Amino acid sequence: MPKLLASAYKELLLLTRDIGGLAVLFLMPLLLVIVITTVQDGSFKTIKQNKIDILLVDKDKGEVSQTIHDNLRTSDMFNIIEQSNENEAQKLIQNGKYQLAIILPENLSNDLNLKIAENVDGILAKFGVDESEDLPGTIQIEPKEVKLFFDPATQFSFRNAIKSGINQMVSKIETKSIYKAFQEEISEDSNEEIFDTESFIIFKEIIPNSGKEAMIPNSTQHNIPAWSLFAIFFIILPLSINMVKEKNQGTFVRLRTHPVSYATVLGGKAIVFLLVSLIQFALMLVVGIFLFPLIDLPQLNISGRLPLLFVVALFAGLAAVGLGLLLGTIAKSQEQSAPFGATFVVILAAIGGVWVPVFAMPQLMQTLSNLSPMNWGLNAFYDVFLRNVGFIEILPEIGLLTLFFIATTFIAIIYYKRKNAV
Repeated sequence: MPKLLASAYKELLLLTRDIGGLAVLFLMPLLLVIVITTVQDGSFKTIKQNKIDILLVDKDKGEVSQTIHDNLRTSDMFNIIEQSNENEAQKLIQNGKYQLAIILPENLSNDLNLKIAENVDGILAKFGVDESEDLPGTIQIEPKEVKLFFDPATQFSFRNAIKSGINQMVSKIETKSIYKAFQEEISEDSNEEIFDTESFIIFKEIIPNSGKEAMIPNSTQHNIPAWSLFAIFFIILPLSINMVKEKNQGTFVRLRTHPVSYATVLGGKAIVFLLVSLIQFALMLVVGIFLFPLIDLPQLNISGRLPLLFVVALFAGLAAVGLGLLLGTIAKSQEQSAPFGATFVVILAAIGGVWVPVFAMPQLMQTLSNLSPMNWGLNAFYDVFLRNVGFIEILPEIGLLTLFFIATTFIAIIYYKRKNAV
């Protein structure tokens, strides 16, 4: 134990003498999470809170177009700007001044009513309700196109959401028109409502939480755990670089002359850098709880979750330390350890779901994400932050992180012994 503490003290001295390295370890992750969360929260607010300006070119001027106009205006998403010229609207969209333009075709209301009346008369005639024997001939009515002009820079998901919403709106208008036509044909009182046109099937969004209070995920709940993991795993750079320096400066040679095992040397490094990872995580939580509300970002809610959060951070730190010990043992120079370490962390973050959610990845990348320790840690954090689980539920992820630490440390010790065997 005294040897392990002495090794840890030596690592602490090396770390505290590098002021620039400490700044990178603690300040840069905080700056990163603030910037990323601010950018993403602004995007969320644009979609959820601020109305989007859209152009509406109404060539119909009828009942259907008025209904569409009213539905768009009463929605919480759009601010309607009327435009009379279709070509001008297209230019404004192409130039990026607006994201969407809706073009309602001529005679939309009239042709829709004619088509519905024709279908209703045909149905009633087949059932013998319409007693008139001379039915008018079938009128060829061309389908109407509601044109949607999108800004080329608009995201594909936004386009699909808008098209789906417009399609549902038009379908509802058609359904009500059909009900109205039937009512006029079979009822003497035009004011009497025979058909209930309200939607029978409705949707209710529920977050399954086993009776516990579920948190509504926002930019803070997603970014604090994700970029905390990124910062924790970035400690492999200073850890591996310090180990390479010791080898190049002859410190390892002097350590070999003392009765100290390589496992003890690695244990001292693990203790110090594990402490660093926990401090990084604590600073992230402080920023999310106290700083974010001051800069108009959602506050991080950790009520009742703090112990489990630090448990996940502890084991994520162990996995990062194990990776750093392995890299520092194998690398022969800083030119090897620094670029490889930085690139490898970015790759682990990319396939682990830190940047892009795993469900949005191709199937191959979703499979590969299961191999990333960042994905294990991120799932454990999400379980605690968003799903309100207990310690038992996060044991699989914690187990994987622990096995990763044991495997990488064991490989580092075996590699060192074989390389330095006499």
